[in-house]
Amino acid sequence: MAGKFFKFFQRERAEQPVFIVSGLPRSGTSLMMMMLEAAGIEPLTDFERQADADNPKGYYEFERVKKMKDGDLGWLDAAHGKVVKVISALLSFLPQNHSYKIIFMRRDMDEILASQQKMLVNRGETPKDISDEEMGGLFGKHLAKITEWLREQPNIQTLDIDYNLLLKDPAPQVEEIQRFLGRKLDTARMISVIDPKLYRQQRQGK
Repeated sequence: MAGKFFKFFQRERAEQPVFIVSGLPRSGTSLMMMMLEAAGIEPLTDFERQADADNPKGYYEFERVKKMKDGDLGWLDAAHGKVVKVISALLSFLPQNHSYKIIFMRRDMDEILASQQKMLVNRGETPKDISDEEMGGLFGKHLAKITEWLREQPNIQTLDIDYNLLLKDPAPQVEEIQRFLGRKLDTARMISVIDPKLYRQQRQGK
């Protein structure tokens, strides 16, 4: 009996899409991963990248994601029904023989750039020799390109979530996430893990 239940559970999970959280670095992807874990969705992560001052609650990364461009795709068979973080620059390496539902995090560009600069300083690294204006322009072009690419993929559904609005008024966006994923989520727990104190590099006037 237990064996039949396990096979049924495996088949049911295999029929679900792979849930993905994506966006630019420092756009709120780790927060969304934490929220979805609290909601009851198992995260696919190896904990190799440890929490630090920039992400005190953890990064929720899975190192094999970075090897997709080298052909390491076997892990996706076990990712259905789970959620994994894939930065926007790697989305185009997702194979077409899987279905995906992607929550794409959007954040004020000035905040993203400030957060990245702060992270480099915290790590003792020299900030890149490129102006915020140039970097913002490159990010903007990348976002336009990947947004168009996502629209063209028949096996991908995408939901944009505004990080800034999420922190200010989470309930409407949390409900939208629940509808998009098509699963009953613990929305109260999702909201409870949002810590306004971690909303750093906030743009003045916001």
